[in-house]
Amino acid sequence: MRTLIIEDEYPAAERLQELIQLVAPESNVVAILGSVAAADEWFARHPMPDLIFSDIQLSDGLVFETLERNNVNTPIVFITSFDHYAIRAFKLNGMDYLLKPVKEAELRTAIQKFRTLQAGFSMQDHFHRLQNLIETLKPDGPQPHKTYKDRFLVKHKEQLVRVGTGEIAYFYTKNDITLLQKRDGGQYLVDYTLEELEDSLDPAVFFRLNRQLMVHIDAIGAIHLYFNKRLKVELDPQLNEDVIISKAKTPAFKRWLEGKHRVLE
Repeated sequence: MRTLIIEDEYPAAERLQELIQLVAPESNVVAILGSVAAADEWFARHPMPDLIFSDIQLSDGLVFETLERNNVNTPIVFITSFDHYAIRAFKLNGMDYLLKPVKEAELRTAIQKFRTLQAGFSMQDHFHRLQNLIETLKPDGPQPHKTYKDRFLVKHKEQLVRVGTGEIAYFYTKNDITLLQKRDGGQYLVDYTLEELEDSLDPAVFFRLNRQLMVHIDAIGAIHLYFNKRLKVELDPQLNEDVIISKAKTPAFKRWLEGKHRVLE
């Protein structure tokens, strides 16, 4: 089984590849692509895989763009932090829709669905079985929603202290630990990875600038144009190192600043 992964966060892609090989040892991950542009180039040069695992929001746009442009007709398991893209996902060969972080049992079920389809069960029949789920996601139907963390419990000397997300400037990693930086200057160790925080915090408020840093929108200061179409960002409080937004991540960052990350398709 030739599989393709489209995911712009390398740790998430690496973990997904490990899970796929654990659940389906016969699978062969032919490529891991990190952007819409990379996917466009890959589809132009290679035959379609048997199955695609894809994030939806990539650093340079939505994956739907490349799927539509390249007439991709391969079954797709969409993997994302946002459940509001489900209707459009199912219209584009979406065989399943998993929320991050992916659990082994859910991935196993998704791959079993694919095997069932291969055995003769049509995609059309599968879409019919998913119709009830799609109906719940329509604006006039019951709206499932994801809840996000609004506070953290941190250790301060010999006490445990609550810190609301509105008090947080950013999270950053240093020497394999994650630190919470408050807007008033306080700093605390937290038992979360940035991947876990990315999944549990409201994406309207927090954004993953790079592999080491996730920032609250109110902590964004001046934004400077930087070499090779990158951006340099000033934070408040300041971080003792330059904060650079990559060329690939810049479009998504701009959309986030403009409040355009939550589009119901």
